[in-house]
Amino acid sequence: MSALPHIAVDARALVDTPAGVGYYTRALLSRLARRGQLRVTALSHRATRRTEHLAAAGVELQTLKAPLGFWWQQRTLPRHLERGGYDLLWSPLGTLPQTSPIPTVVTIHDLTPLLFPYWHSWRNRVTFRRQLPATLRGAERIVAVSAATATDLERRFPTSAGRITMIHNGVDPAFMPAPAAQIEAIRHRYEAPAGYVLFIGTLEPRKNLSRLLDAWDLVADELPGSPPLLVAGAKGWDSGGLRRRLRRTPGVRYLGRLTRPQLLEVLQGTLVFVYPSLYEGFGLPVAEAMACGRPVITSDISSLPEVVGDAGVLVNPRHTKDLAAALTRVLGDAGLRAELAERGLRRAQNFSWDTAAEALERVLLEVIAENQQE
Repeated sequence: MSALPHIAVDARALVDTPAGVGYYTRALLSRLARRGQLRVTALSHRATRRTEHLAAAGVELQTLKAPLGFWWQQRTLPRHLERGGYDLLWSPLGTLPQTSPIPTVVTIHDLTPLLFPYWHSWRNRVTFRRQLPATLRGAERIVAVSAATATDLERRFPTSAGRITMIHNGVDPAFMPAPAAQIEAIRHRYEAPAGYVLFIGTLEPRKNLSRLLDAWDLVADELPGSPPLLVAGAKGWDSGGLRRRLRRTPGVRYLGRLTRPQLLEVLQGTLVFVYPSLYEGFGLPVAEAMACGRPVITSDISSLPEVVGDAGVLVNPRHTKDLAAALTRVLGDAGLRAELAERGLRRAQNFSWDTAAEALERVLLEVIAENQQE
């Protein structure tokens, strides 16, 4: 029996507390290893965190120590790959080494540092602008997490068009509706027995939380006694003023950063999930809310209509009154909430990490086979 093709994975997203790309990397690594068609080695510049389940799935974890992730990717990683033993490098992080001795595949989540640079720190802007063109030139194949991201890539980098494969993100099977008694208990734990409205997202300009708070003031005027708005998310770039406003806005409670089990619980208990982001490469919280059977209000731009389909209320996220009107309408109509919840459950079935892993595996094996024939 011949040895399995061996892939190296840039796993720097595993060294920090799981979030965003870290969830994506963990979900796909474990499934790629379990499928048994590839030997998977995850490489990082520091020790990884909470990766016992990956090791149990068959992922090999190696640390090639370096003080800075950028220099590790550009210097340490290529030298390690030159020693042989790998058939391909996959980066879930959106960037690749400028030179690689083996074929490469990269996942691109979004192009916000290019499209909306004012939403990012100068370091993110500079790093992305420097690395992305070389990454896209060098990649044998490019995985886009949505059709919206694929379109952005084709518009900004036309020569990449023939190498793009769109593979949607998935939803963890743990995200499912809770029984009525459990929902009641969750709401009591959050001191909102009649339910609450929920926003989940990093506190950063792109998530548009400031406009949501403006809209919430209008909802409070329109619906006296409206349920509280709960905000869950880590502190992000330029979030100091936003956190101060959260503390002083009536009817709003900031929960801070939650663990994955806590996020599941708070999603299952919500009355309405609202996500007025100004741009998303995919928008995983929306898919997870639908999987929990919760009605969704979200933006009508970027990938979000692609994810939600007809299963949510779409609004212009730059129009405060439109957002407030949607909240007022959904909060005031139990029948509409039930209809949206049912549609969302059906829609969420389209997003599976198992399906995503199978599609990614197919891309990786195709690239390996093509290069072995040369």
